[in-house]
This record gives sequence, structure tokens and C-alpha cells, in this order.
Amino acid sequence: MDYQEALKYISNSHKFGMKLGLETTEKLMEKLGNPQNGLKIIHVAGTNGKGSVCSFIAKILEKSGYKVGLFTSPFLEVFNERIRINGKNISDEQIAKAISEIKVRVEKMIEEGYSSPTEFELVTAMAFLIYKWEKVDYVVLEVGLGGRYDSTNIIKEPLISVITSISLDHTKVLGDTIEKISYEKGGIIKENSAVVVYSQSENAENVLKNIAKEKNTDYIEAKFDSIAIIKNDINSQKFNFTIGNKSFKNMEINLIGEHQVKNCITAINAIEYLRKSNKIENITDESIKLGIKETKWPGRVEKIMENPTFIIDGAHNEDGAKSLKNVIDKNFKNKKLILMIGMLEDKDIDSVLDILVPSFTKIIVTEPNNPRKISANKLKKKIEKYTKHVESVDNIEDALKRTIEISDKDSVIISAGSLYMIGEVRTLMRKISDYDFE
Repeated sequence: MDYQEALKYISNSHKFGMKLGLETTEKLMEKLGNPQNGLKIIHVAGTNGKGSVCSFIAKILEKSGYKVGLFTSPFLEVFNERIRINGKNISDEQIAKAISEIKVRVEKMIEEGYSSPTEFELVTAMAFLIYKWEKVDYVVLEVGLGGRYDSTNIIKEPLISVITSISLDHTKVLGDTIEKISYEKGGIIKENSAVVVYSQSENAENVLKNIAKEKNTDYIEAKFDSIAIIKNDINSQKFNFTIGNKSFKNMEINLIGEHQVKNCITAINAIEYLRKSNKIENITDESIKLGIKETKWPGRVEKIMENPTFIIDGAHNEDGAKSLKNVIDKNFKNKKLILMIGMLEDKDIDSVLDILVPSFTKIIVTEPNNPRKISANKLKKKIEKYTKHVESVDNIEDALKRTIEISDKDSVIISAGSLYMIGEVRTLMRKISDYDFE
């Protein structure tokens, strides 16, 4: 099996839909020899900020001298992004080899009467297998959806669990209240362990604290009241904060938005626990400082062009839209703002539009390349409740050309609404922009 055949095999598993539950994953991992059991894992769940927190933790560990696996989803431009080692995507050959191994086990499972694994179950199994083969020192593992029944939750003893900001998303699957969603996210909390939690609403915190108490697990709240922002612009941020009695001075990150400062502090809380409990050695203040400064997380308030300024952001729910709106208000007052937006129909579209649309003078609506998309025309009609300065262009490349066409060098273009869309925008912009992409 080659790389393209492996991707096709993974893609074809999409027809099996999404199943919450661990039985199929457990059987598949058993057939593969349970590679996850030999890995040292930091497990991260949440609604917003999971990827950023994972990236901060992984880069700090890498700068501390370790070989670190980072598992995230979805990908922006190439599938291989989902499984990385020390910041590098795994190779096409590794994917082909792993899926070849997995396919044999899946066929045996089906012969024995078990369900076919879903796409995410296959990708999770592939990550564990490759990380075992590559003998990584640590794995930073992002939950796909929820937590309790997510296939990543097959792991038994994480070094620590982390729960980022929780808000309403995937309500048809996870529940229609913050309490229900928090309960699902809290499913990654394990017995006699520790969990670091991004400072939440009282309702979310009460649920998570109760789970931690039942499991005799240390509950560590990442607090943000000590944050002192020194510098905050569209290129970088510098800040001070404290954890307990320890002060962190002149910490700098290249991720934009005050929410990223909070994500960074959440990650550092986890790192501080790991080094103080001697679960991970060799972490120094310098490796923390260097790690967060070198952390990159594409597609999250990422500037991809200048003159005009062009920013892409994966804001697709209420909290994400609020974070993006804060960045806009702080950095782009009195600018001509153009929004290029496309969304999935199962997202909280109205909340996102309520927050974002009033800031923009012109809006171009398009469609993500995803079967769950809302049609451009349908989204345009929703936006027309706010403004008549809106156009519909179904094709993303044509929409991008139109967006740039109506801008001038002093404009600010923001493409948001779906990670699937901004990933394609990012790829297209590489061809026409001389900006320094990573």
C-alpha cells in the first residue's frame, strides 16, 4: 500500500460515520499490541484552544531536549500535519506502512463480527503505532471530540490531563448545556492523577471539580488574574504572570490575541506540575521561555500577507468569534475590514454572525469543501439581515480572488468561519503571496 492508497483507505472509512464509544478502538488497539500503553502521554480536551495548548506543551518539551509526538486535528493543508514529531509532519511512507499494518487487523476484526473503525479511530491508532515505532519520549494528545467516549481516551494513565476553554459546540453530540459538555470533556480525568483546567465559568468548574474529587485527582486551576500585558500587537505578545509563588517575567509568544496568553499559561501550569512532581526532568525556565516563543499554530489569527493585511482564523463558534472580535477591535479600528467567510451548517452560525459581521464593511461568502457546509447562498441570506454589502461566490479560489480584488493596500482582510476553508485559503495564498510562510 502506498501513501495515496492509505489516504483513500482512511477516507473511505468516513462512511462509517462517527461513533462515540471505545469498544472498536479497544479491539483495534488490542490487535496492534496496544502500542499506546508504552507511551508517556499528556492528554488535552476542551472546546477552544486545544491545539494551541498542545503546541505550547510540545514545543517546551522539545526545547527541553525530548523527542515529542504531537497529535492534533483537523489538518489545514496536508493530512500528515495531524501526526508530528518535534514539529515535523510524519512522512508519506510512515503513513503507508502504518495503514498497511492496521488494514490487516481491521479485516480480522470484521471477520470476528466487530464494527469497522471510523476515520478518527484509524488515525488515532496510526498515531499510537507510529509514535511507538519512533520511540518518542512523550506524546501530546489532543482529543478529537468530547473526551469521555473519544477514541484517544483509550489511554489509561496519562502523565496529566488538561482541559481548555469550554463552550457550546457539537451540541447534538455532546449535549445542549455547558454542564453536559463539561461532563463529556471531564471524561479524560483519570483516577489518582492530576488535571489542569483553564479558568472556566462556575457551572463548568463545578462539574469538573466534582469529577476530579470522585477520582481522587488533583485539580489545578490555571488562573489569569495575575496577567500583566507588556506588549500586544498583531505580530507578538509579551507578558508577566505568576503561578503560586513563582513569577514569570517577559514571556513572549507569537500567537495573537489575549486568549492565546491564557492558553499559554494553561500549558505552563501543566509543565510546572510535571516538573515539580518529577514526572519529567530537564525542564528549565529557559526551555519554557524559548518553547513558548517558538510555538506556532497556523490558522489561528495568522497573518499571511501584508499590504493589504490578510489574516486567517478558524473562528467557528461563539467563543472563537469573540476572541477574533477582540483582536479586530484592538488592532484594526478605523480600517476598511473585509470578511471572507464560509461555515459548516452544524455550527452555531447565528452567534458567529452576530459577533463578527457588524465589524466589516464588505463580506464575501463562500463554501468550505466539506459535505457539512452551509451553501454560500443560504449563508448570504443570513448575513443580509445585518448588511447589504455581501456577495456570494461558491468556489473558494474565485472568492479569494474577488476578496483581494475589492481590497486596497490599507485594507484588512480576514478569512474565518471554518478550518476546512482557511486551510485551502492558506494553500492558495502561498502561490500569490511573498509572505514568509512556515
